[in-house]
Amino acid sequence: MKNDSVLPRGQGRRRGPEFPPYDTAAVAAILDRWRDQPGNLLPILHGVQQALGFVPPGAVGQIAKAINRSRAEVHGVISFYHDFRTSQPGRAVLKLCQAESCQACGSRELTAHAERTLGCKLGETSPDGAVTLEPVYCLGNCACSPAALLDGELHGRVTPQGLDRLLAQARRRP
Repeated sequence: MKNDSVLPRGQGRRRGPEFPPYDTAAVAAILDRWRDQPGNLLPILHGVQQALGFVPPGAVGQIAKAINRSRAEVHGVISFYHDFRTSQPGRAVLKLCQAESCQACGSRELTAHAERTLGCKLGETSPDGAVTLEPVYCLGNCACSPAALLDGELHGRVTPQGLDRLLAQARRRP
């Protein structure tokens, strides 16, 4: 195997990583809508995630080039904000509040119950691909702690039994 450092410039060097295919046309349509708008990176990333369910790693270069930013800048924004995903989520997304009020009312125990039931940790997807379990740091439902958000629907005073019902509902989704 040749050492790339001794080869003439541009010869034998590895190309960037290969990423799984994604819907480049959908990303292009979002870029067309936001390309010339000031402060466009966040709306673009939100649009891509809404359209595809996540921001594919391969789309980072496409986005960066379209808005004249570096890949590092785009990646930095994606990795800074907790709501952006870089992999396909489960068919349902369950967010469990980890803020102080919910902790005081049992969210740590509820989270442990969810992890055992789903067979995955926070930030992961269940092995059957049904549910992605994510932490969230305040749903604004402190009076009804512990709180959960299942596919955008807010639930309060969630007990382990109530969580089991939510998970059963989530697993039935196509």
